[in-house]
Amino acid sequence: MHHAFSRRRWLGTAALVAGAAAAGCAPATGAMLTPRSSRGPFYPRELPLDSDNDLTRVAGRSGIAGGDITDLYGRVLDAGGQPLADARVEIWQCDARGVYHHPGDRRGPRDENFQGYGQFVTGADGGYRFRTIRPVSYPGRTPHIHFAVKAPGVSQLVTQMYVAGEPGNARDGLYRSLGSASERVTVAFTPAGDAAARFEARFDLTLASA
Repeated sequence: MHHAFSRRRWLGTAALVAGAAAAGCAPATGAMLTPRSSRGPFYPRELPLDSDNDLTRVAGRSGIAGGDITDLYGRVLDAGGQPLADARVEIWQCDARGVYHHPGDRRGPRDENFQGYGQFVTGADGGYRFRTIRPVSYPGRTPHIHFAVKAPGVSQLVTQMYVAGEPGNARDGLYRSLGSASERVTVAFTPAGDAAARFEARFDLTLASA
């Protein structure tokens, strides 16, 4: 049951990704860096009061977001393959109705139980973690999640993450413009080990030196 899920327990899990180790990471070449992409028109004009790493619940509301609940996690690395501590990871995406929580998106009523935006600051392991929903398509775009990452000593990264196997990927202009680099932003969504979520997905990000 979703209601049995402990928000406090989730938000306290700063330690991260099973099996990830800081040692032994190979240096990243330019071909291995996470490709940059458009920020898009729907980055929040003002950050919501509730901007934690659980996008499926909104402070002051008892409901839970519509859509397929997903545990999204990964690590932020520098070009040498080392984890980046104190990296601020932001994500934003449309809700299960295909509507962003942004005044410029007037395509229909939004899901008020979906936060729409979240942020997380990495620890020493470079790990981040979000609870969100599996992204959905809307007219002109295949399912995706926007990312922005800032960390000391590296260039800011803005990118978009895509869902492996989505038929719409082949028709999406931004996705196709990445060419072979699209492989580095295309992520498998697999059944989650947590009963409170349907899917889990891992997306590691490698940033160029400043």
